[in-house]
Amino acid sequence: MPAPSARSMEPTRHYPLFGGAFSASLPPGALDVSDLRPVPDNQEVFCHRLTDQSLVVELLELQAHVQGEDAARYHFEDVGGVQGARAMQVDSVQPLPLENLALRSFCQEAWVLSGKQQVAKDVTAHQALLRLPRYQTDLLLTFNDPPPDNRLSLGPENLSLPPWSLGDFEQLVTSLTLHDPNIFGPP
Repeated sequence: MPAPSARSMEPTRHYPLFGGAFSASLPPGALDVSDLRPVPDNQEVFCHRLTDQSLVVELLELQAHVQGEDAARYHFEDVGGVQGARAMQVDSVQPLPLENLALRSFCQEAWVLSGKQQVAKDVTAHQALLRLPRYQTDLLLTFNDPPPDNRLSLGPENLSLPPWSLGDFEQLVTSLTLHDPNIFGPP
């Protein structure tokens, strides 16, 4: 498959992440941010081509000191702290059924959190936490959904690329597939 470019990527079930160690379905209009600026090695970041929406896939160290719903809250607060959020509010935390995940055989538990973080502007953040204790990894997927921007023109030329939805995020989360466990280091 050719290297991603700064053009819009068509949705595919096999878009490579982390050098092909993973793959996932990305929604229409996803631009690979690493084509535009440096991105840390433990992250894959995509932005919508017309909105301020973004999707982030992060490989993080397993936080074994927190379990269940508290683990999802921990990562939400940690991301908010890194981003300098002035205020954070968790709206809901729900378990994510493992049978819905392509990663179900590697995942011990999974959670979906929705909340708001006040950074430069209020942003609704939806996060999915997939816990992979076999690999000492917490896999965090984030959908940042800022309020609609008045500059977004939904004229006829942009109707073919609507803003991303929670359904698009769910497709990313459930389609995420591991191809090469060596990404986690030696067994």
